[in-house]
Amino acid sequence: MNTVSPEIAIEAKGLVKKFKDFRAVDGLDLTIERGMIYGFLGPNGCGKTTAIRMLTGLLTPTEGSVEVLGMSVPKDAEALKYKIGYMTQTFSLYGDLTVLENLNFMSTIYGITGKEQSDRIKEVMKRYDLADLKDRFSGRMSGGQRQRLALAAAVLHQPELLFLDEPTSAVDPESRRLFWEQLFDLVSDGTSIIVTTHFMDEAERCHKLAILEAGQKRADGTPKELMASMGANVVEIEGPNLREIRRKLDGKENIMAAAQIGARLRVLVHDDVADAEAYLKAAPETDGATLIEQVRPNLEDVFVTATGKGRQ
Repeated sequence: MNTVSPEIAIEAKGLVKKFKDFRAVDGLDLTIERGMIYGFLGPNGCGKTTAIRMLTGLLTPTEGSVEVLGMSVPKDAEALKYKIGYMTQTFSLYGDLTVLENLNFMSTIYGITGKEQSDRIKEVMKRYDLADLKDRFSGRMSGGQRQRLALAAAVLHQPELLFLDEPTSAVDPESRRLFWEQLFDLVSDGTSIIVTTHFMDEAERCHKLAILEAGQKRADGTPKELMASMGANVVEIEGPNLREIRRKLDGKENIMAAAQIGARLRVLVHDDVADAEAYLKAAPETDGATLIEQVRPNLEDVFVTATGKGRQ
């Protein structure tokens, strides 16, 4: 009997995946609502892809339970595949087939035939600007073009839930921006999306996200919630001797991190300090600074405060 609310797309409890003695995913709990873009943010090797593969039914968990769209995974994986789409990190379509041949092949796999097949392929080719490329071999396409083709193939069968594993890692900034606009169009049409990324600006576009490290979830929530609860205030410093200031601040009480960003030093001050800006202005370590001001936090700040507990 299904115990998951119809508003919940994914419910995972105590999810573990071990490869011999290595725990690639280690006790992951997730509750992901429908109708949103939910992100997994973390460095390479943190367990993002392994988690995605368990959620899609491609990998069997070592421990824990998963329900996706009300179905138990991996038990119901065969039935689930018609309700989900999966765009892998590396281009997985056939390089020696044309755009049209790839889409015909993928639609057949999903049981789309006849007029429905023709209509659906025309629709996705128009939507993802592939009509003029229909006779192009996919192996000869640019990164942005292959990305659009992969997305078109993943949504041919109009899935309720779409999984995207590092979908923009090999494309230029303009293609990334367009791709995200296309994702929000899909959400507007009723699709729920799970996306993995190591780009901070992309993660900030998600409705909600989880920060992963060493197979564990370090934090989750909306970007705004994560920034509000990270336990630090952010102060930026300008001056001629930033490297020296950074060296002196390293290890100082109440200083969680300091890193140079262009012509400024970005310092995370523990929120136990009532006035972070005044604290640094009064600190002898900042002698010589020409500007010290508190600024808005971002997701990179959240990531720095949430991680660092992984394996050495």
